[in-house]
Amino acid sequence: MGKLFLVPTPIGNLEDMTLRGIRILKEVDLILAEDTRTSSNLLHHFEIKNKLVSHHKFNEHKTVELIAAQIESGKNVALISDAGTPGISDPGYLLVKTCLEKEIEVECLPGATALIPALVNSGFPTDRFTFEGFLPQKKGRQKKIKDLATEPRTMIFYESPYRLIKSLEQFAEFLGPNRKASVSRELSKFYEENRRGTLAELIEYFGSKTIKGEIVIVLEGFKVENIEE
Repeated sequence: MGKLFLVPTPIGNLEDMTLRGIRILKEVDLILAEDTRTSSNLLHHFEIKNKLVSHHKFNEHKTVELIAAQIESGKNVALISDAGTPGISDPGYLLVKTCLEKEIEVECLPGATALIPALVNSGFPTDRFTFEGFLPQKKGRQKKIKDLATEPRTMIFYESPYRLIKSLEQFAEFLGPNRKASVSRELSKFYEENRRGTLAELIEYFGSKTIKGEIVIVLEGFKVENIEE
């Protein structure tokens, strides 16, 4: 029987690709990629020539059994996402679950992910935190934010640059404009930016800018002093 490898890829800076990750991608029989166009550039950079197959949220329910069967037949397969660690707000969970149910060995390599650098950069407590991923785009979005209003742990969210202002404004509405937060943008890239302040200050700052790049929002957990008089 073969093995499934989850291989993290850089979130921006190609120097963050690990030597072990490169070796695994060169040795496996098949590489599954969220977007083969994006991953082709990465593989070309590191002179990796193994077969590349598309595996994303729109086709994974149809393909996991086939992939598991290939691993059972003796093939070693690697899963990568466009950036970061597979399965973290990216495809991967369903394939891992299926392989484990079939007693197929799964190994996840350590490597790049955006949430940890953003958390550490925020200056908020790191001993206890909750990763919330992407907020619902429409249905359930406001309820989700309201439910987190009294969450005492540091909170981490992924967000699109097109929805950053909307998210900050909704956080300010339901958590209070004085709640402290940190916004990390373009992590590991040339224009990396980590901006800290109250939600009101961040809305003012980013409201006057053209926002580009992937976004991580880190919110201070609830404290009694957060409540406005």
